[in-house]
Amino acid sequence: EVQLVESGGGLVQPGGSLRLACTASGFTFDDYAMNWVRQAPGKDREEISYIWPRRGETVYADAAKGRFTTSRDNAKNTVYLQMNSLNPGDTAVYYCAAGLGLIPTGHLPPANLYDYWGQGTQVTVSS
Repeated sequence: EVQLVESGGGLVQPGGSLRLACTASGFTFDDYAMNWVRQAPGKDREEISYIWPRRGETVYADAAKGRFTTSRDNAKNTVYLQMNSLNPGDTAVYYCAAGLGLIPTGHLPPANLYDYWGQGTQVTVSS
């Protein structure tokens, strides 16, 4: 059974930081690009970051550049999203997603190409 389990969400004040983690099982993790996608209430989902499994190439949405960093530990089947300088506009449910064959192109792959999704973790940025 394929599972992606996110953790690390919560309530944080503006300017604060959070580190999300997503642990995968049920598929060969280091064959898959790993992605973070978020969805705020009433808004479309937004691709945030991408990381290629082996050489670790990353791509970020403009909203994430300079503030968010994605990384992965293939030995632990886990992908991370370090989020700094958070602001209320970052409030959303954050999902990790796995995509097979999504080779690095310098652009974020569209979410409809991802094969597996986690259940999401809520991030709320508020004072």
